[in-house]
Amino acid sequence: DMAAPIPSDNGLLTSYANLSKPDHNMRDPTSQFAINSQQGSACFAALNTIKTGSVALVVQPAVAEDDDQEQHVKPVLIVNAVTKDGGSSPSLDAEKGVALHPRTLVIAQNNSKLALVQSMVDLDIDCPDRQKFYNGYTQIFVNANANVTHSYLEETGGKVTRGTELRDTQVPEGEVKPREIESARPALQDTHLEALDTHLVGDGASYSCTILSVGGSGRIRIAQSVTLLRPGAETELNGFCLSGGAQRSEMKTNIHHCAQGTSSKQLQKTMVGGRAQGAFRGRIRVEQMAQQTDSDQLSRTILLTDRCRAYAIPTLEIIADDVKCAHGATVSDLSEEELFYLRSRGLDQRAARNLLMYGFAGDITKFVDPSMQGEVDGEAGIQSRVVELLNNLVPQGSRVVQGDFQSV
Repeated sequence: DMAAPIPSDNGLLTSYANLSKPDHNMRDPTSQFAINSQQGSACFAALNTIKTGSVALVVQPAVAEDDDQEQHVKPVLIVNAVTKDGGSSPSLDAEKGVALHPRTLVIAQNNSKLALVQSMVDLDIDCPDRQKFYNGYTQIFVNANANVTHSYLEETGGKVTRGTELRDTQVPEGEVKPREIESARPALQDTHLEALDTHLVGDGASYSCTILSVGGSGRIRIAQSVTLLRPGAETELNGFCLSGGAQRSEMKTNIHHCAQGTSSKQLQKTMVGGRAQGAFRGRIRVEQMAQQTDSDQLSRTILLTDRCRAYAIPTLEIIADDVKCAHGATVSDLSEEELFYLRSRGLDQRAARNLLMYGFAGDITKFVDPSMQGEVDGEAGIQSRVVELLNNLVPQGSRVVQGDFQSV
């Protein structure tokens, strides 16, 4: 049943079956598995379908158009907590590792409002028993005039090792080199893949999503796909990806405009330190029938060290001729002028760097559901945890050279 086409009694929806295909391997957008095939993750979504043992199902009932929904919407919280054995039998061979395939299905019916929070955490960060392969898949369907606010928090793997960008000559004699500590960190062997697939299947449907990827797993890839199938549908995507140590992180997005008068707005921020690699690949496609589309995409990346790497690839494909679309990407170091200003006000170099780093991340964390934010200087909440992770990633010493930027 999960792999069946989207049920609909609206004839206009079925007319999308013959849309031009962005890629040779992409199925029609009315199919549930049209999801991230153009991003290389459909196979993992199919694997999730086969392997998942249960599904977290969230259905927000329809509401009459004249009902007042101005009251505060209580969020639905889904927590996936990963243990050292992934819930498998202790008799299994530890060398083979463990795979987890959590599945979530969300349906927001007509005129409803839903606040959804997904949190991914580790309960046994430093346990070297087993390598973990985390393969999550979330499907969201938003019907006519429904409003869904989605917060996705990826915090698996704990903290990366501080100071991995240091050269051997910069490490005091007799101390263990940070990069050697990082290479032996158990969570560095873990892989976290997540596919988020959203279909706006009703007129005036609205979907807003904020993704924070701040975990310490060695390999992280989040692939998000949003398909706007009906007139007046709108989406807003905000994302922040933090990479450090020897991590390899990637954020992929695909926004597909398939109806007239749809709109999308995307802001992706990436911060890379240590010897890590961070990548953003964003794609927006506007079909011929999606006239009067309004779409905007911006990727901003900060490089904290000389030995980290970042890749930003925003793409825009426009088939329609009456649209307002823009996209862009920036890559930079921390501003020397801003650092100088803060230091002239009495802050030391480390505190000044950290303040700029949190200001950069704060543009995204403010969109997380209020129930999860907490206080910046508190003991709980995502804001205090992000501050702690940023403190851990503040560069050690001075930059040797400025970043080497290339454009294609």
